[in-house]
Amino acid sequence: MANEQTSGSPTNVVPHAKVRNLRDAIRKVRLGEAERADVVIELQETERTRLEMLADELTDVFKEVPENDDQFSFQIVPGTTPRLWIDMTSHIAVAGDRRTYRFLKDTRLGRVVILETADLDDMADCVTEYIAERIIERERALEGDWLDKRMKAAINGQPSGTARGGVIWGPVLVSFLGGILAGMIGLIAYAWFANPMG
Repeated sequence: MANEQTSGSPTNVVPHAKVRNLRDAIRKVRLGEAERADVVIELQETERTRLEMLADELTDVFKEVPENDDQFSFQIVPGTTPRLWIDMTSHIAVAGDRRTYRFLKDTRLGRVVILETADLDDMADCVTEYIAERIIERERALEGDWLDKRMKAAINGQPSGTARGGVIWGPVLVSFLGGILAGMIGLIAYAWFANPMG
């Protein structure tokens, strides 16, 4: 008989006094999403503030960049992860700990970390050196382009103006090539007469 009583009404089940309500469940989920969104917005604001501090530290450096050098952007772009863009391939973001700056550069081989530090001055120094290197690379490229154009114009016999000191490149190049040719003929003649084949 005892077995019949226990099997008829289970005693280990807790009865639900509350009926489930979908409207309450939706409200609960929306409140949770709003709280998470508030946390995300707060974190983004923290990251943006740190990037603004770095940008303030670099203001004088940004002002010294030549106006005709358009390779730099120097702007903070908001988003899920705010970033301070230096140029088209490099930017600074704040790491997950919200204290560490991470200087990243996109290359053909993938993304490279140039520097990761929590020290604002170290990051500002690194960005300054990077900007200086990029300016020098651009100047070398422009100088190489200018020299390449001058040499092509001289080879084609087109007048390309004068260089410093009023020297015209066309006659100089012709004289140089003529000297090489005369030297080669002289060496062949010397070798012929110094060691006759017979």
